[in-house]
Amino acid sequence: MKILFIDTAHPFLREQLMLAGYECDDFPGYSYQDYLGIAGNYSGIVIRSKIPVDARFLKAAHSLRFVARVGAGMENIDVETAEKQGVICLNAPEGNRNAVAEHALGMLLALMNHLPKVDAEVRRGIWIRAENRGTEIKGKTIGIIGFGNTGSAFARKLAGFEAVVLAYDKYKSGFGNNHVIECDMNRIFAEADVLSLHIPLSDETGGLVSADFLNRFKKPIWLINTSRGPIVKTDDLVESLQNGTVKGACLDVLEYERFSFEDLKVSHLPDTFRRLLSMPNVILSPHIAGWTHESHLKMAEVLLDKILALKLLAT
Repeated sequence: MKILFIDTAHPFLREQLMLAGYECDDFPGYSYQDYLGIAGNYSGIVIRSKIPVDARFLKAAHSLRFVARVGAGMENIDVETAEKQGVICLNAPEGNRNAVAEHALGMLLALMNHLPKVDAEVRRGIWIRAENRGTEIKGKTIGIIGFGNTGSAFARKLAGFEAVVLAYDKYKSGFGNNHVIECDMNRIFAEADVLSLHIPLSDETGGLVSADFLNRFKKPIWLINTSRGPIVKTDDLVESLQNGTVKGACLDVLEYERFSFEDLKVSHLPDTFRRLLSMPNVILSPHIAGWTHESHLKMAEVLLDKILALKLLAT
């Protein structure tokens, strides 16, 4: 069997697949059109987000048995068409769930204790204490939407903070335990001090966090988004930050990720994004929550196990 690596992955994955008898190819300079021309030669594909695995690509990949995504989200893969074609879609949310949970917690602690602000002040010789008092997690109510791999991992991280943790998942039930209370959204709207998003991007979740959504909270909240940028309407978030509906935001993902951040000119930025950048109660990171040194290897290990399991099923 031949596997095409469209994106890079930890070298462990390729090394172990080759030891298992797979032939692995990669063509770093190829475009989507180039991959179309060779897709039919491969039984498997390893990808992150370099190109869309859409219906056109899947039609060209007539020998394909599986698509393995080095990550959790599957929005760049036409899963429905793939399944109709008999192609198995694999991902590795087990590999980066701990990384995402730690990152979300780190961002929240930094935001609630003004760490980026006070670090910059001290480096400039400014020593302000009273005005930079932090806020503790203990005693707060933290709402989690989505209780899959990352949502449940985040709840576990919070277990030692003596907070009340509420979780809602539209497609899961019976997951409540001694450190999380399963509930509906009405309770989260009524009680949450913090809201953390752990849901995939889909037609259902795109733009979910809007002005109407945020206005349903009874208290001003801190918002954490380590899932996908378009789930949050940035225009509405900025407005809510300005009017106090949202106290602060931790954003590892942005609605504007379609821009090339390596060649981003301020003049080309949407006005809303420029306003977001100017807000001291917003912490940003470049979609790295799930991309630690440890998770890089762990995702490769998870995908290796899943790919080898497919091979066993075929024998």
